[in-house]
Amino acid sequence: MLDLHVHLLGHKDREANRETIRAFLDEATRRGLKEIGFADHDYYWDQMNFPLIREVAKDYPNLAVRIGFEAEYRPHEEDRIKNLLHQFPFDFVLGSVHEFDGWIFDIPEEEHMHHKKDADEFYARYFEVVTLAAKSGLFTTIGHLDLIKVFGVRPRRDILTLADEALTAVEERGLVLEVNTNGRYKPVREFYPEQRLMEEIQRRGIEFTLGSDAHSAENVGRDLEEASQMLREIGVQSVVGFSRLDKVSYTLD
Repeated sequence: MLDLHVHLLGHKDREANRETIRAFLDEATRRGLKEIGFADHDYYWDQMNFPLIREVAKDYPNLAVRIGFEAEYRPHEEDRIKNLLHQFPFDFVLGSVHEFDGWIFDIPEEEHMHHKKDADEFYARYFEVVTLAAKSGLFTTIGHLDLIKVFGVRPRRDILTLADEALTAVEERGLVLEVNTNGRYKPVREFYPEQRLMEEIQRRGIEFTLGSDAHSAENVGRDLEEASQMLREIGVQSVVGFSRLDKVSYTLD
């Protein structure tokens, strides 16, 4: 139905030209998506070409092509993100935490540290930073809520307790949480967030969106039908897209 987390530039391994844009939009069309959202990492800002995406999107009248970006949240860099937000009329802004206290925790080189560190401590610190991201007022959406589980290391404490304050901040500010299917292709081998968190998010009335986190065109929309079915099974009736920061609701048929 919609994929609001795709990376046109991948890991900066290609250019944002007509050919690459079309590859993503063609795959979205092939999969029958109604909406696709480009959300490249903010540290590739100088390589982004938002006007070209808008131009190419005109050739796909049956596909809502949204433009956002994925901003790395660090508590001391809120002004940097605000400055970027003022430079283009974005449809959505995805806030993510891939690092804290100087530790980039989700790269393969750091997997061994997940087994050395105290999981309760680094989970708690991770969710503290996610809470700050949610309270910052910078984002429409919080990405891959429990990314900290990427290497399959679990805390002793209940995940609902650890995530409670972050979920409260998301709820109070009317933010959206994504079901991100890319976790299935990481060592943890499951979607973000885990089932219990999905159920708690639904219980609180927080809205969901969907994202493949595709870094190549062939992965656009990957596993989103299954993610949609998981949401239906816990009572979710709709998911959220965006247009110029306003929510657009899509019924889960």
